[in-house]
Amino acid sequence: METWGANLLGSDILMVTVKLLLAALAGGMIGMERERHGRPAGLRTHMLVCVASCLMMVISEVFVVKYGALDSNSILRLDPARTAAQIISGIGFLGAGVILKEGVNVRGLTTAASLWMVAALGMAFGVGLFIIGGLSTFLALMSLVWLKRFEPVIKKDRYTNLKVTAVNRPELDREIEQLFTEHHLRIVSAKIGVDLEAGEISLEYVVTNHHRWIGRELISRISGMEGVRRIGCR
Repeated sequence: METWGANLLGSDILMVTVKLLLAALAGGMIGMERERHGRPAGLRTHMLVCVASCLMMVISEVFVVKYGALDSNSILRLDPARTAAQIISGIGFLGAGVILKEGVNVRGLTTAASLWMVAALGMAFGVGLFIIGGLSTFLALMSLVWLKRFEPVIKKDRYTNLKVTAVNRPELDREIEQLFTEHHLRIVSAKIGVDLEAGEISLEYVVTNHHRWIGRELISRISGMEGVRRIGCR
């Protein structure tokens, strides 16, 4: 026990300090990028996750140093890998908290992945894998900063949610679907509802296959159809 205390208060404390500072730096750089984009998990969150992961790995090593001398007859069983497993499980709660679902669109996946990444970086620095941690930090920043510049040139589908409320007449859905065909749109999902008392029909569509937002064009065309009372598009 005295040897462990001497090591921790002696030369080992410098190594622990370096690990924590590197974890804070790596988490801070990734968190700063998320902060600039106004994400709910920014600089402080990423830095805290990275430092906490690093600290927990350091503590798991301390357990081995402190209790590793116990013989096989002891009831204490050490497994440093359990700490890493619990870090991975725990980070899932934070990741779930930043993911938002808006209709068919999901936001926050990149931020959740970055939180998972900084947890892994903290673990790497915590066990002394400085080169691997540094390289992983560079790759994470490259994916968040530089690869984002290629998004405008990548052709990708967009999803539009359309809701139409109109007088209940049987041909309205066919006219709207014909409009989708003219614009080469694919219907991802469709929902219909009828209010018998008000004599209204409600149509909800999710369409894709367009590379730019065409909500205003759809509203302009559908508003001219007979019996249409309300239109919502996002």
